Amino acid sequence: MREIKFLTLTVGALLVSYQLISKDLPNFSDLAEESTPAVVNITSTKTVSNRQSSPFGQRGFEDPRYDEFFKRFFGEQGPNQQRQRPVKSTGSGFIISKDGYLLTNNHVVEGADEVMVSLGDRREYKAEIIGLDARSDVALLKIEADNLPVLRIGSSKKLKVGEWVVAIGSPFQLSFSVTAGIVSAKGRSIPNGSDTTYVPFLQTDVAINPGNSGGPLFNLEGEVVGINSQIYTRSGGYMGVSFSIPIDYAMDVADQLKEKGYVARGWLGVSIQEVTTELAEALEMEIPKGALISQIIKNSPAEKSGLKEEDVILLFDGEEIFYSADLPQTVGSIKPDSQVTAVVLRDGKKKSIRVKVGELPKDPGLAFSSQSNSFANILGVIVGNQESKSDMPGVLVKELDPTGLAASAGILKGDVVYSIGRIPVRNTTDFNNALKKLESDKNITIGVARNGIKRILSLKLTK
Repeated sequence: MREIKFLTLTVGALLVSYQLISKDLPNFSDLAEESTPAVVNITSTKTVSNRQSSPFGQRGFEDPRYDEFFKRFFGEQGPNQQRQRPVKSTGSGFIISKDGYLLTNNHVVEGADEVMVSLGDRREYKAEIIGLDARSDVALLKIEADNLPVLRIGSSKKLKVGEWVVAIGSPFQLSFSVTAGIVSAKGRSIPNGSDTTYVPFLQTDVAINPGNSGGPLFNLEGEVVGINSQIYTRSGGYMGVSFSIPIDYAMDVADQLKEKGYVARGWLGVSIQEVTTELAEALEMEIPKGALISQIIKNSPAEKSGLKEEDVILLFDGEEIFYSADLPQTVGSIKPDSQVTAVVLRDGKKKSIRVKVGELPKDPGLAFSSQSNSFANILGVIVGNQESKSDMPGVLVKELDPTGLAASAGILKGDVVYSIGRIPVRNTTDFNNALKKLESDKNITIGVARNGIKRILSLKLTK
């Protein structure tokens, strides 16, 4: 009998504890009900070409005796001709104005021939792409409609790590799904080769999956604080880490896209690296922090302002540069031609330098390499002839832009490039000539030797 009473008291205590805890947990139902009408599904359609090959080999198409045979089964084009087919992809977005402007991710609609927007009440509209910005992964669309439901825009700067946040989108085409979590970190730089190092991403543990891209991230006040953009994954699905574009940053991009069709970002013209403990000691620093300038581009804003190699940038325009990745984000957010102050450590002493910020070139390779440099190229690398004779012919990668195409393919400083697009490369002249022969918007192969071991890498060339 005593055991039964004890069990009853224990269960009762647990129930009371659960009720007390549940009172402290947020309820997302009102937020979801109020916000969902302004969240949209986006379907983009693009046309791709594929080639069907002959089941009898290429010789069959070169023999005129087979012409009539193939026409009967494959039509006038023949089975080895390119055929066009539509490919659809889906994502999410949200309305920011009653007259039909909405935001989503660049990668949701990039290259699309047609973009359709579906509202929660099942109305559908064909959308016009007002502007795209690959560097931020933001796209501004417009649909022809009036008196649309609109989301309230909040401030990502006011967000604190540990705050609750909510995402609404269409993962795996499951329309208007709601997930929740907390802000895990702010100001994340993702060096993924996609040229997004200028975005200070919000990291959350909100469940984000394919189809959530472009959807809104809310605070508990029901205000949009981010655009869901990327996930860290090894399986293709959610693994507990997701990234969102801060809404303050995204709205500035949207305003520029609406006003002039492109985004102007600040540019300094330096190559930087992290300050390690060993470097800090050599540079007479008490704490390893800041961005160490390893190279300054000729005729860049950095060179004109008097910045020098081996300077460590500690503050830029009043913002602390703790990690090297903080510098591109800070500089990129400044309007070109602005006069700002940089605080650097030089020869063990702090020094203030006035800098006139330039405009970031549209080509990532040119953002790193001087246009006057004979080795400036679309790959974002600086190469040179090998100084000593080597058994491995090719050119040595002396410097590379961490956000450029070469870096995205996996090329590292110190690698030897021995072929580009199957064209042998023995010296810098071969290298430059090979680049001129390549066609844009196509995947190419690059032969790279590292520590005497050859590897074949690939990337998509864009000009």
